Amino acid sequence: MKKIIYNITPFTTVDYENHLSCIVWFVHCNMRCQYCYNYDIVTSQNGQYTVEDLMDFLMKRVGLLDSVVLSGGEASLHDLLEICKKIKKLGFKIKLDTNGTNPELLKQLLKKKFLDFVSLDFKGTQEKYEFITKGKFYDRFIKSLKYLINSSIEYEVRTTLHKDLLNEEDINFMQKVLKDEGYNKTFFIQNFLETENFANLKDSKKNFDTTKLHKTLDVVFRN
Repeated sequence: MKKIIYNITPFTTVDYENHLSCIVWFVHCNMRCQYCYNYDIVTSQNGQYTVEDLMDFLMKRVGLLDSVVLSGGEASLHDLLEICKKIKKLGFKIKLDTNGTNPELLKQLLKKKFLDFVSLDFKGTQEKYEFITKGKFYDRFIKSLKYLINSSIEYEVRTTLHKDLLNEEDINFMQKVLKDEGYNKTFFIQNFLETENFANLKDSKKNFDTTKLHKTLDVVFRN
């Protein structure tokens, strides 16, 4: 069986709010976001653990953890239907972190009620999307967003902010895109953390004036 899991974080209280979770880090990603610091995970084709290893781990955590966070890399590049089915049989909730590039898989996961929470990454405006991610996936992201908006699941949209890549005007435009699609939840902004990344980005010297942000949505900075 292929080792598609790069690593497992056995315990976290911050990645799925109000839940005791583990994090499953899946290998590989179809993006190369300039600020991404998970180089080893994103570029790896083989990990340390198989799905069978994950199930063995989770069986020992029944009653100790209440949820599993599927992250990466990009988790939706893998057969999550079968994986989530097995996790659900053990009684765990599932949170998915995704870039939204596999909307049809997301649709199936939602239909089967395998997911309890989704964090969807909004990488940038349509104009800057390919520049930031090195991938032509904007339309797929919008499709995934629509599936979530039309579902009954709990979810959030979040953006990583590096001030050399996105400015106040970009965030305002992204707010409008979300609002126009029917999104009315909090829009989370995660500040760039200076660490080794694909583009060797350093913390920007540019200012970001939060007073210039429109109040289209409730914008919250997480860090």
